Amino acid sequence: MGYWGGLDPDAPGTNKYNPKLKFPLQSPGNLAHMRDIAMDSMEKYGVGMIDPAKIFEFYDDLHRYLVSQGVDGVKVDVQNILETLATGSGGRVSLTRLFQQALEKSIATNFQDNSIICCMGQSTDSIYNSKQSNVTRASDDYYPKNPTTQTLHIAAVAFNSIFFGEVVVPDWDMFYSRHNAAEFHAVARAVGGCGIYVSDKPGHHDFKILRRLVLPDGSVLRAKYPGRPSRDCLFNDPVMDGKSLLKIWNLNKFTGVIGVFNCQGAGSWPFLDNTVQSDGSFELSGLLSPADIEYFEEVSGVSWKGDCAVFCFNSGSLSRLSKQESLKVTLRTLQCDVFTVSPIKVYNKKIHFAPIGLIDMYNSGGAVEAIEVSNGSSNCRISIKGRGAGRFGAYSNLKPKFCSVNSKEEGFKFRSEDYFFTIIVPTGTTSWDISIYY
Repeated sequence: MGYWGGLDPDAPGTNKYNPKLKFPLQSPGNLAHMRDIAMDSMEKYGVGMIDPAKIFEFYDDLHRYLVSQGVDGVKVDVQNILETLATGSGGRVSLTRLFQQALEKSIATNFQDNSIICCMGQSTDSIYNSKQSNVTRASDDYYPKNPTTQTLHIAAVAFNSIFFGEVVVPDWDMFYSRHNAAEFHAVARAVGGCGIYVSDKPGHHDFKILRRLVLPDGSVLRAKYPGRPSRDCLFNDPVMDGKSLLKIWNLNKFTGVIGVFNCQGAGSWPFLDNTVQSDGSFELSGLLSPADIEYFEEVSGVSWKGDCAVFCFNSGSLSRLSKQESLKVTLRTLQCDVFTVSPIKVYNKKIHFAPIGLIDMYNSGGAVEAIEVSNGSSNCRISIKGRGAGRFGAYSNLKPKFCSVNSKEEGFKFRSEDYFFTIIVPTGTTSWDISIYY
């Protein structure tokens, strides 16, 4: 539409796009959820709707100008407005298709790398017509000043990703790195398999959180899939029932990852007699298991029948569990934790080993790119290739003889009580090959 209220039909230069003032009509279903002040304003004052026959010309003119000013991508908001303006324009499906096709054609013409994020385009009309744009936000806005929406935001994206994740790459929106819910949002992005971006005021950052998400070269340890709720969470209400934690699972190349969140306290659904009050912080306990991760055979191998090493980010503890065993997790509202789950494999008939990854990153296992094993009659070398600097950790039932990082021998630590091996990848290292000798 060019802007939230469209184009002003009386403004100089807009007549070439033939805008007409139209008044949105919201469906009763939308109105039953949550009133939107922006939509209410547009209902009252109208929207300058661009002539559908001119919409590609408008997008092309706008995007060509933005590129000339150094802009390299766009986030297109308020796409849901189309379904409220479709009367007299062929209906919402055909109108959405026409606008989406024109938008994608202009993006392909003017930008590189399909540089678009679709925003408020969660209707099925928009999703099914997104033939080229591949990133769509899966939630309402991030509202830093509204405390009740912080938990709801995370739960909404996770549950919406069950559907969205099969069609597009769900976008989790921006967040503030310096905020009381910053880590809650950061961990969700780490397990969400999404892009990461913040809307911090310049100079107002929490670098402790950002360094757990982003490597020094600007890349992120992105998980393979859209983060989605574990199977046992699907029919729970993690934001309002006062008893359920939310678990979000994902996979890396060699590990699984589970984020656990206490999302309670988001409020109450206005059309239900809800006896749960959301006026405080709930402390809840739940169980976490390697079995919560779907498609774990992608990292373990189909024939694998062993145990898992489970690394807890908050406590730094390492546990050995069978796939069906569980750990107890206790969190208060707006607290979270993240667990890296790595299949323990046996080498040379006696070495039980499982890589964890960079243990100071939320998605530790995302750093591991490749594993190679060389067995001899009396020795074994395990080589792990990856990226990023910091502390690398792994489960090892035996203490190694010595280790090297990029062919240089380095010291290491070995915690015998839980078989936790750690070694430092030096600052400034972008890629590494850790060799562990037994």
